[in-house]
Amino acid sequence: MASVAEAAVELAVEVEGLRKSYGAVPAVQGVSFAIPRGEVFGLLGPNGAGKTSTIEILEGLRRPDAGTVRVCGLEPARDSAELKERIGAQLQATVLPDKIRVEEALALFATFYRRPLPVRRLLERFGLLEKRRAYFDHLSGGQRQRLALALALVNNPRLVLLDEPTAGLDAMARREIYGLIESLRAERRTVLLTTHYIEEAERLCDRVAVMRAGRIVALGAPRELVHASGRETRLEARIEPPPDAALLAALPGVVACSERDGRWLLQARAVAPAVVGLVRLLDREGARLEELRILQPTLEDAFVDLAGESGDN
Repeated sequence: MASVAEAAVELAVEVEGLRKSYGAVPAVQGVSFAIPRGEVFGLLGPNGAGKTSTIEILEGLRRPDAGTVRVCGLEPARDSAELKERIGAQLQATVLPDKIRVEEALALFATFYRRPLPVRRLLERFGLLEKRRAYFDHLSGGQRQRLALALALVNNPRLVLLDEPTAGLDAMARREIYGLIESLRAERRTVLLTTHYIEEAERLCDRVAVMRAGRIVALGAPRELVHASGRETRLEARIEPPPDAALLAALPGVVACSERDGRWLLQARAVAPAVVGLVRLLDREGARLEELRILQPTLEDAFVDLAGESGDN
């Protein structure tokens, strides 16, 4: 199941040939991956790619149709009682009674486990101490997500499963959640998160599996996926007066040239020769460089190439 390199480290998750369908609709089609302990691993893909079905199988909430799954050394479908002591999970939507207080919710969840963390410690860690007496329906979206993360950590888990942890949050609340997830990495906890936010995966994840239509179409570190995409660096320039497009296209290292809204976009395999050549060209032609931006290829570029702009199921 695991490669020789993977066998040399402790694996928190092992998935091989996972399949799941709902009636005639396939949701997961032969997915395989492994997550070493202490890694932040992302399932990245558009809505309908199969991310949630995969994570629900790992949590033991759904049974697979085929394939093998081991989480913290256990089989979720068989060892659900023991598995719940070792993992924490935050689902896409946290549904609690409107009039349950924050500390009451944590105290309630603590009763589900043999060795829970102290409620006050969780309140302090997730910035909820001042909101401990607040009702759930009085919390903001960011506060609800912080509570959901606190509930996922109640049992001090080895593995934390986060399904779209920042969906629907504003930029400030998302940054707060990012900080909390980064603190989990610092503690060497294993984190598996699903997301369709490319910048989220690029910032948080050590490795990413890109899913499309129930399959993994690429797996690796974000920078590895960017490199494998073959995208060139882009130079974006605003030049007055506008030069001859043929001269720009002939610059050293430039493989493509186009103009959009008064800006020239140059795709370059070699940035330094292209920039030097551009400066020399403008000096020779008596033109002014009003603005120059160097845009490195991103995970978003690779994602668009690999997964497309929408899911297939």
